[in-house]
Amino acid sequence: MTIQALRAHPAFPIAPIAPCSDRMIRCFPFLKEKSTVFQGAHPFAVSEYVNEHVGTHGLSLRLNLGGTAALAHRKFGNIDLCRLAYGSQARVVSDRLHDIYHLQFILRGQCRYELGHSSITLQPGQLLLINPDDPIDLTYSVDCEKFILRLPTYLLHNTCAEHQWQQPQGGIRFKPVPYRVEDLESLLYLLNLVCQEAESDLLQPQLLNHYSRVIVTKLMTMLDHNVSLEQPTLIDVSFERLVHYIEENIKNDLCVKKLAHQAHMSTRSIYHLFEKQAKTTPKHFIRQKKLQAVHKVLMDPSTQVPNITALALEYGFTHLGRFAEVYRETFGMLPSDVLKRRQAH
Repeated sequence: MTIQALRAHPAFPIAPIAPCSDRMIRCFPFLKEKSTVFQGAHPFAVSEYVNEHVGTHGLSLRLNLGGTAALAHRKFGNIDLCRLAYGSQARVVSDRLHDIYHLQFILRGQCRYELGHSSITLQPGQLLLINPDDPIDLTYSVDCEKFILRLPTYLLHNTCAEHQWQQPQGGIRFKPVPYRVEDLESLLYLLNLVCQEAESDLLQPQLLNHYSRVIVTKLMTMLDHNVSLEQPTLIDVSFERLVHYIEENIKNDLCVKKLAHQAHMSTRSIYHLFEKQAKTTPKHFIRQKKLQAVHKVLMDPSTQVPNITALALEYGFTHLGRFAEVYRETFGMLPSDVLKRRQAH
């Protein structure tokens, strides 16, 4: 069966490429001949290489046209750049990508992505980003060719931390929606530039990680995901620094004036800051931090505690009766009872 016949085959209808998208795709050659690993190879030879370098999967062929598969690959610092075509109607499945993200950009043909009870058919000029825990079920048309960017999860986490973006506890997840080349033109120009740099003999090693961070930053600012890109305000940063200062000096005599001096703020601003961030006064916040520190010592069997009085005085509690009362209100037991229970064990 010829490719022309397959384009009209009902099992995998292929829509025509929009003229605008077609012109734009030709602007992005991505990897060139010097990165070629396979040309005119068997699809399973390409699949074996992909399993080793790009992502684990299983390959089955619905229509095998023989030695028509091709693959180009470049390692670029901590990312991988790959351009591949199986040259056959093929199905790729995988339980998950584990610790990597896959950005897939369709250059020719079609690729159908099964999503549970629904599916997405990616056309030339469309892009999709697959999450590490997403199951993969992709069906390639005979003439399908795609560019794949492989990104390790730690690279996204590090970039978010660098920008102080708020990451959800469940991990960074992108929405499984296709994007058009017209909407991501600047991203694709960047990827094409990275491909050129990867194939350059003049590339400086110190630029590798810089390019990787730029790519991830571009992805995070252009695609839909569950990360909040709102950066902490100066007030948030000031409060975090004061909390760190309190914890580092927890045994010292801390007061509002010292906090104001440390933060280069007025005492009135310090009160306002703690009211906004902690819903309490600086004095109460410091006391609670001291109580937590004492409790941690009492609960740690490896820490020597001569007696409760000495421990309380060490953390600045001079009114011992009041200390014991507040400790019980906070933790439900007297500090002496906690110590006795620990010593009994």
